[in-house]
Amino acid sequence: MTNRFEGKVVIVTGAASGIGAATARRFASEGASIVLVDREEMKLADVTKELGFGRALAHTADVSDPDAVDEMVATTIKYFGRLDVLVNNAGVHEGGDPKTITNNQWRKVMATDVDGVFFGCRAALPHLEKTRGSIVNTASVSGTGGDWGMSPYNAAKGAVVNLTRALAMDLGKRGVRVNAVCPSLTRTGMTADMMDDKELLARFAERIPLGRVCEPEEIASVIAFLASDDASFMTGANVAVDGGVSASNGQPPQQ
Repeated sequence: MTNRFEGKVVIVTGAASGIGAATARRFASEGASIVLVDREEMKLADVTKELGFGRALAHTADVSDPDAVDEMVATTIKYFGRLDVLVNNAGVHEGGDPKTITNNQWRKVMATDVDGVFFGCRAALPHLEKTRGSIVNTASVSGTGGDWGMSPYNAAKGAVVNLTRALAMDLGKRGVRVNAVCPSLTRTGMTADMMDDKELLARFAERIPLGRVCEPEEIASVIAFLASDDASFMTGANVAVDGGVSASNGQPPQQ
């Protein structure tokens, strides 16, 4: 493993589990100091302890609250003195029949999955300009195409996809790159119930050219690449990490 992030400071939101925890581990393994952010205080403490206190700082925050996000960045600067990478990974999911989705369900998804991304970028920008840093957002293949019964999540992740493009245009000449990853079905807490449904997983496997579920570490490796100097001429990219799902035109497999 290389030390591409030696001496650099990274914020990862949604870091208590799943893709966020895997991403924090990946950056730490490459030499970064990490600020791990989540609403789940106990789980967050466990991951932070694993990475080692001193180089990893746990910060409990709800990214849908702009004041909490401002505090998150201020704490990072106070503790580590700089910021090089922001990973906007925190997200929630609500779905169902559009006729029965409540106002609270809709706002919950938008507040975390869209507002939280923008609040993070806005708060981090003055510090990322100083370091010519990088932002990586966790979008989804659900932001590049529709799903049945997932309209709030589709709308939110679609917003993240285009927000990534817009911010890349606004920030490029200021030295800040902005990219996103678009995972397909990944083994996380959000999908835990699905992982126990063998019939459902078999149907997914038929539609995924690589024939399996993604692991969080596979997303984390692409996030680290996009944040690194290895991707120095990449900005505004929404990178599919989907086992080939987005390569399909939607037709079923021909046996």
